[in-house]
Amino acid sequence: MHVIFLAPHFPANQRRFVRGLKAVGARVTGIGDAPLQGIDSEVRELLDGYEEVGNVTDPDQVVAAVKRIQARGPWVHRLEAAVEAHMYCAAAVREACRIPGLPSRTVDLCRDKVEMKEFLGSKGFPVARQSAVERAEDLRAFVSQVAFPVILKPRAGAGAASTYKIEDEAGLQRAIAETGIDKRPAPYTAEQFLSGHEGFFDTLTVRGQVVFEAISHYYPNVLPAMRDRSVNPIILTTNRLEAPGYQELRRFGRDVVAALGIDTSPTHMEWFFGPEGLKFSEIGARPPGVNVWDLYCEVLGRDLYTEWARGVCWGDTQGLDGPRLAGGLVAIRPDRDGVIQGYTGLDEAQRRYGPHIWRANLPQPGQRTQPVEAGYLANAAVWVKHADFDTAQEILQDIGRTVHLHAR
Repeated sequence: MHVIFLAPHFPANQRRFVRGLKAVGARVTGIGDAPLQGIDSEVRELLDGYEEVGNVTDPDQVVAAVKRIQARGPWVHRLEAAVEAHMYCAAAVREACRIPGLPSRTVDLCRDKVEMKEFLGSKGFPVARQSAVERAEDLRAFVSQVAFPVILKPRAGAGAASTYKIEDEAGLQRAIAETGIDKRPAPYTAEQFLSGHEGFFDTLTVRGQVVFEAISHYYPNVLPAMRDRSVNPIILTTNRLEAPGYQELRRFGRDVVAALGIDTSPTHMEWFFGPEGLKFSEIGARPPGVNVWDLYCEVLGRDLYTEWARGVCWGDTQGLDGPRLAGGLVAIRPDRDGVIQGYTGLDEAQRRYGPHIWRANLPQPGQRTQPVEAGYLANAAVWVKHADFDTAQEILQDIGRTVHLHAR
C-alpha cells in the first residue's frame, strides 16, 4: 500500500498520521512546501519518499508532484490530508490523478458553510437560518430579516477565526469595517445566533461505517472563549456516551455523516443545544484541531492515528470499543500581551492533581505571548484525564483558577 500524505512536517502532530501509516505497513511519500533537509530528522526517517512544491494548497503544483511520484512507482493507492486548508487541494488532486478518496463535492459541502447548511437543511436537519454574504448590503439585509444578534464568519474557515457576534448597530458597523466588505466583496456567511451550550461530535468513519465516536464540550462556548482574556477555557470529552442525554446527538451526528456520503475519513461536527433543541452548526471531513486526537488516544489507551491508517489502508480497525476515561484541556491565558515572565500555581496544581495531568504546554520565560483569539493552544495549556467526567471538569476548573501565566 503506497500512500501520499500532504504536509507531513507541519503542524507538528502531522507526523503521528505518518507514523500510523508506517505502523500498518504502508509506504509513505510526503508532499510538502519545505526542503527535505529543512524537515526534522524524525519525519524524514518516517518517509519513503518526498516531493517539494512551492505551495501545498495549489492543485496544479501538487498534481505535477503526484505524477512524478506515479511515474517512479510503485502505484499510488491513496492520497491523504488532515488539515482543513489542504482538503480542497487533496480532493482535486485525487480526481485529477484517479486516486480513491473523498470527492470534491463532499469536501465542498464540508468546507463551504452556505452550501453545507443548504444541503443538510434540505435533508431535514435542524440548522440555523443563514445566508451568503459578500457585501455590506447583503449583511444588512440579513440582519433586517432575522434581527440581532447574528454571527458573521468566513464561508470556508475553521474554528472561530475572523468570526463576529454582531449584537447591535455599533457591532454591525465594526464588523463591516474590519472585514472591508463595504469596499470589496468577500466570501462570508451570516447566521442566526444560536443560544445554548456548544460542543462537538467527532467520528472516524471507515467504508461508510462509524467505527469511533467522541462527544466533547466547550466551557464556555467558543466565541466568549476566544474573546475574553479573563476566561481560561476548557475542552472536555465525555466517557458517558451511553447516557440518555447523548442519544439524540449520536443519531444526529451519524445521520449527518451518512447524508454527506463520507466513506473513509475523520469528521468533526460542531453542535448547539438550547431553547430550540439540538442544532447542527458545521462539519469538517478532517480531525479536530488543537491536538484533540492526542486526547482521544490518551483516554482510549489506544492509538487512534494507527487505527485511522488501518482504515485508510486496509478498510478495518481494531480495538476502538471498550471503556475510556474522560479528559480535556484548560487553556491558561497570560495576564497581558507581551513577554512571558513566568508562572505561579504550577507546583500547587501538580501537588493536587499530578496523577491526572498527562501533558502541559508551557511556553518558557522570554517568549512572546500570543493573542487570546489565536486559540486554545496559543499560550499555555494543561491536559488531564480521570475516570469520572464531573471530577475531570472540576480538576480543569481548579487548575484554571490556580495556575497563572505572567507577562510584562
